[in-house]
This record gives sequence, C-alpha cells and structure tokens, in this order.
Amino acid sequence: MKLNQYIDHTILKPTTLLSDIEKLCAEARQYGFAAVCVPPNFVKKAKELTEGSAVKVATVIGFPFGYSAVEAKIAEILLAIVDGADELDVVINISAIKNNDWGYLADEINHILPIVRSKHKVIKIIIESGILTDEEIVKCCAIYGAAGIDYLKTSTGYAEKGATVEAVRLFRQHLPANVGIKASGGIRDYAFAKQLVDAGATRLGCSAGVAIVEGQPAGEGGY
Repeated sequence: MKLNQYIDHTILKPTTLLSDIEKLCAEARQYGFAAVCVPPNFVKKAKELTEGSAVKVATVIGFPFGYSAVEAKIAEILLAIVDGADELDVVINISAIKNNDWGYLADEINHILPIVRSKHKVIKIIIESGILTDEEIVKCCAIYGAAGIDYLKTSTGYAEKGATVEAVRLFRQHLPANVGIKASGGIRDYAFAKQLVDAGATRLGCSAGVAIVEGQPAGEGGY
C-alpha cells in the first residue's frame, strides 16, 4: 500500500518557522504527499513552494477549538482562498455539540459550505472525535454527510485523544460513500497509518509523514 498518496504533511505548532515550512514543502514534493497542511499565515509561501507539483495546500480554520463566530470563520476562509489554499480544514463548534445545539451546527455549515463551493475548494470538517461520545459522532456524520462536505476529520491533534481505528470505522459506517475520512492526531508509524486506511480513512493528517512512508515494509510499493 502506497501511503504517501493519503498523507497531508502537517505542521501547525504555534512556533512554526519559515524554515519549517520550506522543509515541509520540500518533503511533500519529494515523497509525493497529497497535501501540506500549514498555519494560515504560511499559505501563500506554501503555495509558492509547491508550485508546479501535484501537492495541494491545506490550512486550518477556527483552529484549534472551533468556537470562533461563524463570521470569523468565513473571513478566515476567504483570506485563505485569496492566499492560494486549495483545501480548508474547518474546526466546528465543539461546545455546540456538547450543549446539544445541533441547530447552531447546521446553521454554521450552511453558511460556510456555499462559500467554499463557490470557490471550488475542498472542505474538511474537524469534529474532535476523541472527546465525543459515539452518539455525538453519529449525529455529526448525519449533519455533515447530508450537507455534502468532502471529508470528515477526526481530530485537531490538540485534544487528549487523537485518531482511533474505532472512530474511523464509526465514521465510515454512518457517512455517505462519497464523503472521505481524514484521520489525524497521533499517527506516527506505518502500522497505525495502515490500520486507519484499512478501517476507511482516505486521508491521513500527520507530521510524521516521512517516517511513515520510510517505515513501509519491503514489497509495499514504496512511495
């Protein structure tokens, strides 16, 4: 299994340096990763550094807690698109889930999605599955699956629990077939990455992309 094509090579730490972005993009080109995922202020530079390659540029919106106002998220999305973002990883309002305010969440995605669609960009919705109940995850699958997003994403990487095989399986069971799954948070080696893909993940968000593809067993096709 060639895992490189699943990987969003990621750096989102608050202390990210320009040299980190240069290294990230060079590695993404070298290994043929699906995308780089960078802080919003580095989107323009990442776009320059990946120009001429198949590597997409993703960034995060409402990151990492998701409780920004909808208007603020829309402003972030529009600025990211102007800077050249191809894909938008949007953290939804986790507090609204915990308060059982599904109307708020439906309104949020109904305001955000048309803007992303009008610009022909990819949207990934982050729900922080590690701190949700199975029932809450299933409700998220229903709302965002019906909305027609591109990917449902497990985690920001900032909660106490990241991606799990169980969460990915639950996503796959309750999402429409045309909605992809991005697993992220705590993916550091080939074995776990492959388990997530086998469970249904179609993208992997990780900072250890190089270690993962270089750890592929012989005969797995390399990268």
